Parts: sequence; structure tokens; C-alpha cells
Amino acid sequence: MAAGSTGERPFFEIITSIRYLVIHAVTLPALFLTGFLFVSTGLAFDALGTPRPDAYFQTTDSKAPVVSQRYDAKASLDQRLQ
Repeated sequence: MAAGSTGERPFFEIITSIRYLVIHAVTLPALFLTGFLFVSTGLAFDALGTPRPDAYFQTTDSKAPVVSQRYDAKASLDQRLQ
């Protein structure tokens, strides 16, 4: 194998270029902001179908539900939610 250049740009040259810095200075904060808004507005709970943090336990419940029968778990939780 002969020594020499492959013709590719060095990684250090890529990450220090102005184009790279400008692109990532915009995209990284934008991704963070959209993720924050996705969760904080509650859209994540609606889109993924998960209960919101205040809907896990009812105010009348004094403790967390315990599932004792493996195959009857859904029925017992549905009964508890009624």
C-alpha cells in the first residue's frame, strides 16, 4: 500500500470551516428548541399516545396500582380507571 493522499479534505479543515460553523450554529439550536417545544406543549404525549404525567394516578388513589395476576392485568387496570 503506497503512502499518499486520498484526495479527501482533512477532518480538522472541515470542522473549522465557516460554512460548517454557520450551518451547525443554526441547526443545533433549532433541533433543541423544536424538541423542547414538542415535549413542553404536550404534543409528544398526544403523538405517542402516552399519558401525561398528571394522568398516571388519580387524586383519589392513595397508592400505585399493583398487578398481581399477569394475564388479568389489563382488566384490573381498566376496572380501576372506571
